[in-house]
Amino acid sequence: MTQAPLTVRRWKRAEYDRLVELGAFDGDPIELIAGQLVVAEPQRPYHASAVSSADYALRAVLPQGWIVRTQSPVWLDDESEPEPDLVVVPGLPADYRLAHPGRPVLTIEVAESSLAFDREVKGSLYARAGIRDYWILNLVDRSVEVYRDPAPDASAPYAWRYRSATIVTPPAAVTALEFPTIRIAVADLLP
Repeated sequence: MTQAPLTVRRWKRAEYDRLVELGAFDGDPIELIAGQLVVAEPQRPYHASAVSSADYALRAVLPQGWIVRTQSPVWLDDESEPEPDLVVVPGLPADYRLAHPGRPVLTIEVAESSLAFDREVKGSLYARAGIRDYWILNLVDRSVEVYRDPAPDASAPYAWRYRSATIVTPPAAVTALEFPTIRIAVADLLP
């Protein structure tokens, strides 16, 4: 007896959003990543503390007209609605009453157990979406990994990868592409 190969159903963002509206996931930490429903890992205290630290540090230096959204959806394409730990987007919170932002100027993931996934899978997804500035707050090595210059790469999970990767550790500072005159101490981002 032979078994037929399994078929994976790919979801569209509109379908996913409808399921969320209907309460299908009932608060489960689900993200839509390239058409697949992915369960986010539970947050440990260190992870939650790092999200708060980064949020506090970013809000302290951003100019008026920019907001930080934490663990909220972004619309990348028809098949992807991830919930990065932090994003910086233009405008006011009320600007996103009817639609999630689509192109953050800075996307940040906080990584402890998810480090490889955030580097490879999410990195490829964000590069494919044209996110120019992607940071990983690496809690394992107490560093900030700065990824820039997205480009096609057939070997990457979603056929895109960042060509530039820099690791920054305390006491150094990082600068977001959108805000070249603002320096943020790495130590302020990591609790």
